[in-house]
Amino acid sequence: MRRRDFREKTQPLVMIIPMIDIMLFLLVFFMISTIYMVQTNTLPVSLPQATGADKETRPNVVPITVLASGDVLFDQDSVPNQQLAEKIHKALAEDKNAIFVLRGDKSARYESVVAVLDLLKKSGASRVSIATELKK
Repeated sequence: MRRRDFREKTQPLVMIIPMIDIMLFLLVFFMISTIYMVQTNTLPVSLPQATGADKETRPNVVPITVLASGDVLFDQDSVPNQQLAEKIHKALAEDKNAIFVLRGDKSARYESVVAVLDLLKKSGASRVSIATELKK
């Protein structure tokens, strides 16, 4: 013989408000964390100031730094001028749309910065920008 169950069966409730809170928290967390991931890791140099300075946020950015002493750094590695052209060619072979950011110290010789710009032009780099700081 079967027993009849006269108790009311309740349907489970889906609490959507806490789920929305968690999703918004995760969205904000990932938005803030990606801001810090995009910045280029380069050596600190004293950059000249400009009113139209803008940060480059594309992931295929290749930094080239000219120090005040005239030394050239290709992505934090000290490179003589003869090997700089080879490294530029290699970066362009890996990514045709590579953007080269030239970071010249404001007390660096103008001749050193122009020499690097000339190497970039001879190597076929079509996307070159010069890093500056925002003038206050």
